[in-house]
Amino acid sequence: MTAFQETGAFRASLRGFQSTTPVPSCPRGELVTERFLGSQYILLLVLCLCLVAPARAQPTVDADQLLEDVAVLAADSLEGRRAGSRGGEKARVYIKAAFDRLGLTSFGEGFEHSFDLRGREADTPYGVNLLGYLAGTERPDTFLVVTAHYDHLGVRRGQIFNGADDNASGVAGLLALADYFSRHRPRHSILFAALDAEEMGLLGASAFIEDPPISLDHVAFNVNLDMVSRNEKDELFVAGVFHYPFLKPYLERVAARSQIHLRFGHDGTQGTGDDWTMSSDHGPFYRAGIPFIYFGVEDHADYHKHTDEFENIDPDFFTQAIATVLDAVVELDTHLAKIHAESDR
Repeated sequence: MTAFQETGAFRASLRGFQSTTPVPSCPRGELVTERFLGSQYILLLVLCLCLVAPARAQPTVDADQLLEDVAVLAADSLEGRRAGSRGGEKARVYIKAAFDRLGLTSFGEGFEHSFDLRGREADTPYGVNLLGYLAGTERPDTFLVVTAHYDHLGVRRGQIFNGADDNASGVAGLLALADYFSRHRPRHSILFAALDAEEMGLLGASAFIEDPPISLDHVAFNVNLDMVSRNEKDELFVAGVFHYPFLKPYLERVAARSQIHLRFGHDGTQGTGDDWTMSSDHGPFYRAGIPFIYFGVEDHADYHKHTDEFENIDPDFFTQAIATVLDAVVELDTHLAKIHAESDR
């Protein structure tokens, strides 16, 4: 039985059908009855269509731009994007230009937020996070933070580790989300954080938590992207539901709309492999008591090797993975007030 059948209006209309006044037994009377009943049927059908809302379709991303962003960030000219290197600086120039193009607002004078790298093997004594945001239309003081690290391993033994999947793919996905929300404004503010020095021990994310551009009391949620562009089984994992079981209904709806296999696990859930709770930039958010979900694929043969190249990305999977992540962020933004309340922050 559909929802509209449970309404009082529907039950009343049924009683109306069962107790109509007699109609003279003649052909014209039968015609009047048929027209009368037919008009009530049409009225009920319209009522049904009004009460039963259509299911939301999965949003789409610009696949060509997505792949172009990865190709640029994973090019040899960026020398593996090691934190504190010239290649990392080139990556920042590209990402900042994208932030500008997409209309993101900076905190203070610019998108760059530096932190200490002294004691690390780096060309400069500092790393740089890139932070920009889009203001929400309903609750601009509440922020959802989307993170992806842009650094990788640099040059080792004369070989460039370009890190196409790890994590040029996540940064390209972050830019795709910023593009969508620049055209479809979110209800809550979304802060886009391209983080540095993840490969050195989550240093950029830790710097964000230690010196945030806004009070952490206004950060309701973190969504982290790290390695999202290839998987032989068409599987994308979302980690975090084990810690925050109230998220499961929202993400189950996302999984039902996805064109790939969105799986829960790698967060302490029994039987889903190693625990990724502290394995990427969502870790410092979790440690600070901020709820997170982390999107990523399981390790592949090119993980942390010089063979992690753009040519090994699966364009179809990658595009669908980012569409799935985008759908999740839309879902979270739609219900963020309730999620924030359920998180007890």
